[in-house]
This record gives sequence, structure tokens and C-alpha cells, in this order.
Amino acid sequence: MQNKDYKVNEVKAKYLFRHSKYIKLAFLFSDIIFVNIAFFLSFYFRYGHLNYVVAKESKTVLLIVNGIWVGLVYYLGEYKFIRIEYIDKILSKSIKIILLHLFLVYTIISVLNLDDVSRLRMFYFYLVFFVEVFIFRILYLQFLKYLRKAGYNYRNIVIIGAGSVGRDMHSILAKDLALGYRINGFFCDISTSDPNIKILGGIKDALPYIKENHIHEVFFSIANISMDYAQELIRYCENNLIRVKLVPDFSNFTRSRRVHIDFYDNIPVVSLRKEPLEIPINRVVKRIFDLVFSLTIIVLVFPWLFPLIMFLIKISSKGPIFFMQQRSGENNNVFWCLKFRTMRVNLLSDELQASRNDPRITGIGKFLRRSNLDELPQFFNVLVGEMSVVGPRPHMLKHTKDYSELINTFLVRHLIRPGITGWAQINGFRGETINIDQMEKRVEYDIWYIENWSLLLDVKIIYKTLFNMVSGNKNAA
Repeated sequence: MQNKDYKVNEVKAKYLFRHSKYIKLAFLFSDIIFVNIAFFLSFYFRYGHLNYVVAKESKTVLLIVNGIWVGLVYYLGEYKFIRIEYIDKILSKSIKIILLHLFLVYTIISVLNLDDVSRLRMFYFYLVFFVEVFIFRILYLQFLKYLRKAGYNYRNIVIIGAGSVGRDMHSILAKDLALGYRINGFFCDISTSDPNIKILGGIKDALPYIKENHIHEVFFSIANISMDYAQELIRYCENNLIRVKLVPDFSNFTRSRRVHIDFYDNIPVVSLRKEPLEIPINRVVKRIFDLVFSLTIIVLVFPWLFPLIMFLIKISSKGPIFFMQQRSGENNNVFWCLKFRTMRVNLLSDELQASRNDPRITGIGKFLRRSNLDELPQFFNVLVGEMSVVGPRPHMLKHTKDYSELINTFLVRHLIRPGITGWAQINGFRGETINIDQMEKRVEYDIWYIENWSLLLDVKIIYKTLFNMVSGNKNAA
């Protein structure tokens, strides 16, 4: 009975594999339909009718948007989806390709001097098209997951090496049937008592097994293997259309899950972490966002809120309105961080961290700290380029010196500009750090942000920060 089910599933897998190229063609055909639907709807939304669609200029633009889209999706490999694909990744890819499409279309429109093209109508076109593309890709991936759960489009795999990396790979691939992986088992020379690990034989038994069974992919998760045997195995897989994937172990060098591989000619070079902000265009985008957001806050909020806060600070205690402190910035450079003063003037402000119920904090200071309003002057630090709206929070110099000696990765958080708010802060790691474990978690969240930065993530952090300002932050000292 099991053999019969295996053969039925094998037929399902082969059937969908043979027709995968037609699925990609159907995907392209659907996109072309979406382009044209969005194009026609843009006329209706702009003018309330479709009379201008037949104009020669409109037909030219329609030809341009279709041609550029077809070229982009093939050039960028837009229809190559990995099996573990997340919604934020789909959203990011959709935004990038549509922005590139917009840039190319407007470049050609400018070259052809098509001056009568309505900018508002093109805005409607891209808005509708983006919604269509994003929703269709989500539905498409959900459809693929349904097929895989039903037994179609799955892949038989074996893992060579049952060490920690191989077992982690097994856990990831086996956790969801919708990913479409069926793990036949492991090949390893070392026995294991783990009941979840199915050992099919020693490493030398891998090649005969692969030859006798319908295997789609082989994962290498072991380093101490005979090079001659590994090359023989890889050569057989390559000649029989079996994909080979290497799973290196970087755990002795880094705990990061975002290592990045570049090629210097034909030599692979592994960076300990992927840093999106190393890419110049991403730094430009983040800087533009910082300037626009900061200027908006300064123009709309400062004129009426600043005088009120300044008045309350002056009547609460003697001393200056602003508190300036040297802090560690990008590349560990020192800068003067600006804040509203929330404490009575004291000699320990550069050494002693504020704690809960700290007697130095004034009445208005407690409110300013809990609502994050004490950080508002730092938008001027953002304007001059010393800080960013979002990033790891800057520490006083003493903290940087002390914690960098206790936590190996502490200074990694200084690879980018510090922020007024950050990923660690919206996840509860704000205010006083009572023990080293709390600081380690804060550093962990800061490094995660550096490795996963996106403009959408910045927007999410700002939204959550504003929500916390309204509700009050219980962790604020």
C-alpha cells in the first residue's frame, strides 16, 4: 500500500515538474493582463471615461509599459520563487521592480517627448498595477502551498551529514508540508539516538541510494568528507539534473543568520553579516527619508510644542533647558547628543545611568521620558547627519567603553548611525539596563536591525514608537 502511494505521489511530482515551464508562461500572461487592466482603469479613474485610450500617444505608452515589464521580469528572474518565501520579501521585490519599471518608462517618455502624458493618470496606473501584482503573487504562493500539501510539486531530498547544521536544516525543511520537501533521510558515519533523525547509511552509501531512488536535491552539511568521493557524487548529480546545495557551518565564527557571500572573480568571500546599508543607494534612501521626516517634525511640531516643553522645564527646576552629552555614534565617532533636560543638574550625569524612581528626575522629566518627548531635540542631530530617525540608540561614552569589553559584538551596532528610536526599543529593551543579559539582548536586536534594514522596517518602527508614546512606555526610567 505504501509503495502504491509512493508511485502515485511520484507521478504527481513529475507531472507538475514537466508543466512548470507552462506555469511560468501563465504567470507572464497574467502579468500582461494586469498591466493592461491597470492601464485602462487609470484612464477611467483620471477622466471618468475611456475616450483617450485610442489616442496615438496612449497606444505608444501602452506598448512601452508592456515591453519594459516583459523585459524586466525575464532579466531579473522575477518568476523564480524560492520555496521559503515570506510576504515582506514579496512586497519588497514587488516595490523594487515597479519602481524600476516607473523609472524606465518615464525615461523613455522623456526621450520621445511625450509631454501630454498625464502624471496623475500614470500615478493611478502604478497604484492599481502594484496592488494587482502584490495580491496575485500572494495568491500564487498560497496556491503552490496547497498543491504541495496535496502531494504535488514536492522534492525528495537527502542530507549528507547529521551534525548540528544538518539537523537544523532538517528542522527548517520539515516544519511545514507546504514548503514541498520530503526528507528521505541522512547519510552519516556517526550514529545518533535522536528518534527524528533517519539514518539511511554511511556517507559512502549516499551515491548508490541516489542512483536507485528518485532524488531531486542533495544537501551537503558536512566538511570532513573525501574530496574524491564528494566530486564523484556531485558529478553524478549534475549529470542527472539533481540539484546540489552546500550548507556551510559558520557557527565557530558568528551567530549571525545573515552571512553574505560575494565573489571576487571566482573566489567566494563570506561576510559575517549582510548589511543592506552598505549599498550606497540604500544609504541615500535612508538619508533622504531622515531629512524629509525630520524637517516635517521640525516645521509642524516644534513651533507649538517646543515653547510649552521649555516653559515646563524651566519652572520644574533650575538649570538649562537642553541637556547635551557626548555619545558614541557611527564608526564609534563621538558627537554631542541633544535632549530636553529631565534631571536636576548633577555631577553624575555622564557616569550614572538613570534608574526607575531616580531622585534626580524631575516631575516633568518623568513625563518626558515616558512619552519619549525628551528625545525630540535629536531631530537636529538627524539634520546635521550625526543621527538617523531609526537606528541603535547611542550610549554615553562610559557605557560604550564598559560594555564593549563585556560583549564581543557590542561595537557592531556602531556600523550605522544611531537613531532616535530603534528595533530594540519597540521590543521592550529601553531605559535602564539592570544586568548584562539585558544589554546583550539589546545588542542582539540592534544587530538584527542592521542585518535586516529596509525602508518599510523603519516606517514600522516609527509607527510602533508613536503608538508607545501615546500609550506610555513602562520601561522608561
